[in-house]
Amino acid sequence: MASGHFFCAIFYFACLCSASLANNPKVNFREKEKKILDQILGAGKYDARIRPSGINGTDGPAVVRINLFVRSIMTISDIKMEYSVQLTFREQWLDERLKFDDIGGRLKYLTLTEANRVWMPDLFFSNEKEGHFHNIIMPNVYIRIFPYGSVLYSIRISLTLACPMNLKLYPLDRQVCSLRMASYGWTTADLVFLWKEGDPVQVVKNLHLPRFTLEKFLTDYCNSKTNTGEYSCLKVDLLFKREFSYYLIQIYIPCCMLVIVSWVSFWLDQGAVPARVSLGVTTLLTMATQTSGINASLPPVSYTKAIDVWTGVCLTFVFGALLEFALVNYASRSADRAADMHRENMKKKRREMEQASLDAASDLLDTDSNATFAMKPLVRHPGDPLALEKLRQCEVHMQAPKRPNCCRSWLSKFPTRQCSRSKRIDVISRITFPLVFALFNLVYWSTYLFREEEED
Repeated sequence: MASGHFFCAIFYFACLCSASLANNPKVNFREKEKKILDQILGAGKYDARIRPSGINGTDGPAVVRINLFVRSIMTISDIKMEYSVQLTFREQWLDERLKFDDIGGRLKYLTLTEANRVWMPDLFFSNEKEGHFHNIIMPNVYIRIFPYGSVLYSIRISLTLACPMNLKLYPLDRQVCSLRMASYGWTTADLVFLWKEGDPVQVVKNLHLPRFTLEKFLTDYCNSKTNTGEYSCLKVDLLFKREFSYYLIQIYIPCCMLVIVSWVSFWLDQGAVPARVSLGVTTLLTMATQTSGINASLPPVSYTKAIDVWTGVCLTFVFGALLEFALVNYASRSADRAADMHRENMKKKRREMEQASLDAASDLLDTDSNATFAMKPLVRHPGDPLALEKLRQCEVHMQAPKRPNCCRSWLSKFPTRQCSRSKRIDVISRITFPLVFALFNLVYWSTYLFREEEED
């Protein structure tokens, strides 16, 4: 009797175990995913050519929400007016035809790698010049289908985008480069793009650019109307500030040094013609080479840039220093010719005076021999040099006294004779050129920095 009860208990326990195993079999979720994909994407069940319904299953436009992750910005070209960016592009929309059973929350989403299996928005980048996908090691793209029919499309792409630039304040400028995304074929009656709520654009934290700084970015809408209808459009405006330290070291300081070096000519002797000519020509050619190198790195625009004003004025100062030496040399040669003429006149007057003395002596001899006296009139002869000199001295002393002047007293150290006129030009240039260049710097920096603040 006891043995019979024992066998019954064992049999009852075995039945419970078998029932438990039957109720909790091991689930193969990968197999479930395959069955669900075949079920929702099978032939005759889903047509990728038909767009999804609108919100709440209405006949309104399908809503696609966009967000971006900027991975890197490679180059920003001033010559081509373009920039290159690598980003992760994501778009999400609701397609109720793709709903499936999530097996009690165990199946979070389905993953696809073939975009042609489901309907895709016909988005394109309107200001794109070049672009390519990334296929190393596998194509960097995935599609996730969630149980309630939401579809998430993510892909990594590299783009070269057009960026029209205004270079009037170059290199003290800021540039706004846009990224525009629009629908190619679906109008706003069928498809609408919206930015994802929250944080639609993210930028990598350690973003480094060689000559720019990304100050901020703004998201906006840019719907466009054409003859075929209105199309939805999104845009991101990236505000770049140009780093000025590079241009200060490479352009502004070297140009200042060349201008200052050209002023050394004012301190050299006016007779050092080879030294002054070599210095002036060398600085002029160096400045011209610097200007051509700057222009080679910029597009040929029709307006004047800030850097053009700077290099043009610096080139003018260097050229002016060379012209100043030409003027000094001309004044020096004029002084030499005047000195030669003065010397010849003095010799001529001396010969006339000697001849007059000889004539007077001969008259005296004639008087003694004839025993008669000839009275000479005490009048000034027109050609008498001594009388002319005394008259000039009298005219100088009869001039009215003038009020003292600092500049005039400083210039009086260099008389107005022809021999010292060239020296006076050098002395005036030593003061005038630095003062005018300092005034130009004051006007230049105050003007362009003020205009930069106005644009901000």
